[in-house]
Amino acid sequence: MTFTPHQGSYPTVKTLQPKTTKPLRTPSGGDQLTVLHIINDLSIGGAEMMLYKLLSGMNEERFYQVVVSLVDRGKLRERIEALGVPVYSARIDPALPSPASVWRLIRLARFVKPDLIQGWMSHGNLVAQLLASFVSRRASVLWNIRQTLYSFEYEKRGTAFAIKMCARLSKKPARILYNSRTASAQHGAIGYRTEKTLVIPNGFDTGLFAPSKEARLSVRSELGVAESTFLIGLVGRFHPMKGHASFLRAAKLLLEHYPDVQFVLSGKEVNWSNQFLCDLVQRLGLVERVHLLGERQDMPRITAALDIASSSSSYGEGFPNVIGEAMSCAVPCVVTDVSDLPWVVGETGRVVPPRDPKALMRAWADLIEMDAEERLALGQAARARVIQYFPLGSVVAQYEALYESVIARKGKRSKDNVRYHRFSEHEPTAAVGRDAGDDSPDVRHSASSRAR
Repeated sequence: MTFTPHQGSYPTVKTLQPKTTKPLRTPSGGDQLTVLHIINDLSIGGAEMMLYKLLSGMNEERFYQVVVSLVDRGKLRERIEALGVPVYSARIDPALPSPASVWRLIRLARFVKPDLIQGWMSHGNLVAQLLASFVSRRASVLWNIRQTLYSFEYEKRGTAFAIKMCARLSKKPARILYNSRTASAQHGAIGYRTEKTLVIPNGFDTGLFAPSKEARLSVRSELGVAESTFLIGLVGRFHPMKGHASFLRAAKLLLEHYPDVQFVLSGKEVNWSNQFLCDLVQRLGLVERVHLLGERQDMPRITAALDIASSSSSYGEGFPNVIGEAMSCAVPCVVTDVSDLPWVVGETGRVVPPRDPKALMRAWADLIEMDAEERLALGQAARARVIQYFPLGSVVAQYEALYESVIARKGKRSKDNVRYHRFSEHEPTAAVGRDAGDDSPDVRHSASSRAR
């Protein structure tokens, strides 16, 4: 029986592989560890992009990685396959999984023979844990939780069920990863095992997301606005938790005092076909001042063109990639007091209460009133914060060190110089956990080389 990445039946690798991609990787044996990632889908979102960045950065010689998308494959499929990483679709109906789709997933896991199964988000975590029971050589399981949990009222029924089931099963995974301290505390409060907690924040490619005068000029040219036009941006998919309505109401208030400011919104379903957004923009009289760009593939360019980046989220965020990316571009940020956002921006931005358009407007006005040099210094401080605390290379190294340490505990591999660092509550540390003999060590770096 031969498995290859598929959609429908199992085609040959040749039929899947675009000419521009690297050859799909195959296990090399020896000391290589096989990691099977389980995720709901590969649409473009925060968790999915972090998975992509992790796959692109990890040592290929040490880690052979495979991705399974439970529902559909999504827009990131081709980008992941372009890395040479096999991607499979389980084609599971989330409302009523069929025996055939479940059996297909079990057969795939047995074929891959993973050393580690890494779940991503609630559904992926639950499936990863259940799947491990059917793998002939018991694989270690890790969960990765990417959202906060303010109330089950905000969750879909299926998601709430998965979260509650994982609480009951939380003694089983080797580690439970979070990308924010708030999410860790909230899940611990409903029964997730706190001794298994490890916090690893999102990481950012500071070479890709960087200040760019060229981007500033080209985006303004694309939008048909003057070079001096002040742009405030909101990047995120259309969803109630993202607070698009609050953002637009704040925009209306700001324009009463600063009529030359314009607003750039980008993300899935954030376009002029979205009836809710169109109606609200028209009702607020913002048609000439708002740009709805939809889902873009040139986010480093769009982000670097902003004067201020915002998060107007009201709940649910873990560690929004878009804020770290804006900071990396030296763009000052105004964020709501949700999850770890105040910790992420530190003293380099402004924090306001959620669902408060007046407070959001006042924070924008505060940054607009700064002279150009002062605002530039604030942006540079934001970029320096990302470089110091959230560089992608450091975050990837933490995952590598974690995987090595989990395998070492199972007795499958020798431990490879995993270093620990005691966590300080006042430091934006990269990872927080608890091991025997140390109240709160911080997994930092693996000494293993990282082939590129």
